[in-house]
Amino acid sequence: MSGPRAGAFAYPWDVDGDPAAPGLLADLGLAQVTLASAYHSTRALTPRHPAHRIVTAEHAAVLYPPDPGRWAGRPLRPHPAGEWAPGDSFGRAAEALAATGLQVHSWVVLAHNSRLGAEHPETSVVNAYGDRYPWAPCIGRPDVRALLVDLAAEAAARPGAAGTELESCGWYGLAHLHAHDKTGGVALGEREQYLMSLCFCPSCREGYGNEGADPGELAAAVRAALAPVWAGSGPAGGLGALEAPTAAWRAGTARTFQEAAVAAVRAAAPAGFRVLLHADPDPYRCGADSGTDPAHVLGLADGVVARPPRVADFAAHARPGTVLAANLSVVTGMGGAPGRLAHDIGLAHEAGAGELRLYHAGLASDEDLAVVRAALRKLG
Repeated sequence: MSGPRAGAFAYPWDVDGDPAAPGLLADLGLAQVTLASAYHSTRALTPRHPAHRIVTAEHAAVLYPPDPGRWAGRPLRPHPAGEWAPGDSFGRAAEALAATGLQVHSWVVLAHNSRLGAEHPETSVVNAYGDRYPWAPCIGRPDVRALLVDLAAEAAARPGAAGTELESCGWYGLAHLHAHDKTGGVALGEREQYLMSLCFCPSCREGYGNEGADPGELAAAVRAALAPVWAGSGPAGGLGALEAPTAAWRAGTARTFQEAAVAAVRAAAPAGFRVLLHADPDPYRCGADSGTDPAHVLGLADGVVARPPRVADFAAHARPGTVLAANLSVVTGMGGAPGRLAHDIGLAHEAGAGELRLYHAGLASDEDLAVVRAALRKLG
């Protein structure tokens, strides 16, 4: 049985400084590695690295030296990593991976940056209660869009990369699992997450007004819709006549941001460079897999990386050459199921996926990787 083309995610610190890492990844049966070049703050396990076991990325950073000419004099700009990924960590890791025959694609996180929110709080999403989300830059703000579009171009088209995957290329919101997260006391479904992620910064207030919705009335309507949730008496209600103009502002803003980011990458990258978005077909979705219109995004980018249940929604709008990659978790300790990989690959293939993204080769245990290796070899 021949399966989809397999790739896996990795961080530069999984590879840089570990001479055995490239060969281990190549031996899994992968065709490519999606390697982080711009990433949010995190604490990550490195089970096999000879120099460390825990990497603490203290803030959102680019994992290469940013171009001083591009960012000179700009108050909003990316920051280089500290000791967790010094210098051109991406470049060194990419070169080592390429030497084994693995193709490298850059992995660029855009609208997820807690350092930006801490240093420039005005850039953050503000909910209907007036609370700021410092991890979530608001893509409705022109200054934020300018930063993220230029970041997309610089971080995507790195030397040694044959393509890119843009994560958080759209609205971000409540669902983040912030440091020592304690927001699970009240269960929030998709509708509640959406309402808690609606932004009321000055740019978004102006945007709602331009669509015919009074922002003050809208904020009050959101709070009223959520009141039963906090009381435990029922799910969130609707926004009535304010629903459509709210959705119009959000969808239109996400579309133009995605268009600008992809165009910037294409302008900076060589011919044949692939541009994929981590995406969800639900336009209300906020987060790493940003909400999109499948027909629009597949007419814009070369394809998408999506969770397996969502692949079929994109497959219905695929064109010749469209890349549909299924994102499958293979880290048992993070809820993945490597033992089901062959089964899950079959389901993803039936849904239309021609490629796989395995999350996450650097975080997985040796035991998990052994199961992955066996599954990929069986699929041929």
